[in-house]
Amino acid sequence: MTPSSEPTSSAHALLGIFAANGIDRVFLVPGESYLGVLDALHDFPDIDVVTCRHEGGAGFMACADGRLTGRPGVAMVSRGPGAANASIGVHAAQQDGVPMILLIGQVPRKDLRKEAFQEIDYQRMFGSIAKWVHEVAASEDLAWAALKALRVATSGTPGPVVLVVPEDVQQAAVPRRDWVAEPASPTQPAPATLARVQALLAAARRPLVIAGGAFNAPGGRDALRRFAERHGVPVAVSFRQHDLFPNTHALYAGDLDLATQASQVAAFDSSDLILALGTRLGDITSQGYTFPGYPKPSQTLVHCHGDAHIVNQHFTADVGIVADPVATALVLAALPATGGDAARGDWAAWLRAIRERAAAWPAPLADDGVPFVSVVRSLAEQASRDIMICLDAGTFAAPVYRHFPFVYPQRLMATQSGAMGYGTPAAIAAQLRYPDRKVVCMAGDGGFMMTGNEMIAAAERGLPVFFIVSNNNCYGSIRLHQARTYPGRYAGTNLASPDFTMIARAFGMETGHVTRPDQVDAAVARGLASAAPYFLEVKTSLGAILPAGADTAAGIDLLRRGAPAPAHSR
Repeated sequence: MTPSSEPTSSAHALLGIFAANGIDRVFLVPGESYLGVLDALHDFPDIDVVTCRHEGGAGFMACADGRLTGRPGVAMVSRGPGAANASIGVHAAQQDGVPMILLIGQVPRKDLRKEAFQEIDYQRMFGSIAKWVHEVAASEDLAWAALKALRVATSGTPGPVVLVVPEDVQQAAVPRRDWVAEPASPTQPAPATLARVQALLAAARRPLVIAGGAFNAPGGRDALRRFAERHGVPVAVSFRQHDLFPNTHALYAGDLDLATQASQVAAFDSSDLILALGTRLGDITSQGYTFPGYPKPSQTLVHCHGDAHIVNQHFTADVGIVADPVATALVLAALPATGGDAARGDWAAWLRAIRERAAAWPAPLADDGVPFVSVVRSLAEQASRDIMICLDAGTFAAPVYRHFPFVYPQRLMATQSGAMGYGTPAAIAAQLRYPDRKVVCMAGDGGFMMTGNEMIAAAERGLPVFFIVSNNNCYGSIRLHQARTYPGRYAGTNLASPDFTMIARAFGMETGHVTRPDQVDAAVARGLASAAPYFLEVKTSLGAILPAGADTAAGIDLLRRGAPAPAHSR
């Protein structure tokens, strides 16, 4: 489009491009190095400004928002310390394959590369994790840089872009632009390729789909289900993509995660055809590059991804398809059905039976606190059909991944980067994006202390997030590794935790505290029913997460002596 004759500042031109391309929210920590952009935001009332208390929280929120919308989540931070703090969000967006833009204010152009106050060369800092890092050299370039950032963040494998804006290029007069980045048309395999895949499906007795995050797109889940049902192919979801396929479906075979049981992996490995659709087949999904076999699988491998860099990156595919996985699944679903014989049905039923055994709720036993699996089970039994569960990193989350039966529109929000501190910011972003749905944040005492301050946004805006903190006074995941590898030697994992409910009450929230299993159901019901932010602290068992045969009693005794929990006033 031709530019308007009305002049505007370069910062207004930047935000105008964002607004024209559907960016309606930014997450920021203000800084003097991008004051011009902050000033221009005042003139864009349709862009919601979420003020954060730490740049790491802003980055996580932008990452989560990008996953939910398919548009880049935008974080804005100041140079130096602000950019360093925000880098965790960039890394999470890269690991998750979600679109994000990090805008960083920069020193004036005349001071560049002089080691000025808080100056960093962001190409060197972010070059290995961002899809594109660009430092804007001239005011008139800010609008096109914003347009390219939007395109790059959403093309191929979506990911983070870093846009660096020196403070003296933000307020010059430039023409107004109305450019819109139109998405590329979905690609489909060539007819000959489709015919070959159809023949492979018809010949296979034990086919398996490994479905990845590319199906987290409009129509993606429906396309995946239609394809699986058409051809009777069991579906395993890749790392932390549980909500892509109904977990209650007869064709759901489970997930490929950090703790996938050996019996499941062995069963998957007995397949004769693997259709890896929309997955990068990274190290965790592939169980450390052991399933499929590296570099040439023993099974016939069909790998479909929209990014040519991904196909054949690790595993040599018999049929490599650089195409949109959603469009490909829809085309395959329209082909004549295969697999109507008893062998295909028996194969699906066998995988399903293994999954059901692995996902069966355990009978938790503990005498040092509440087994957190009891909380997860209660949540699953009481959850609404559209609940959104935002998970931090830690052992408390393992029961969610193994046992919670996700059925879309229920959502799992968990970063594949494994970063602690993701849960609270993700919950804020999710509740802002879906104000009428129940959002549950689940975090451990360690992860919550990293970004729990961001729950002030829930208090400030009246967001009815249900916060659940599992408190076992320990970095439980690392303690578990210590118990397995160096039993009885627990350095650095004891935690002295505050009274979390007192903190939440200081934020203006209603709170609850659970110390016994018989209190769980009522506490979860209160949190789910609350129309305001609700905070629940659960005094959880450490012994329940330690491996069988570990010196549990000694470990708990060390914990209590090393980090006594404060008394809770009631």
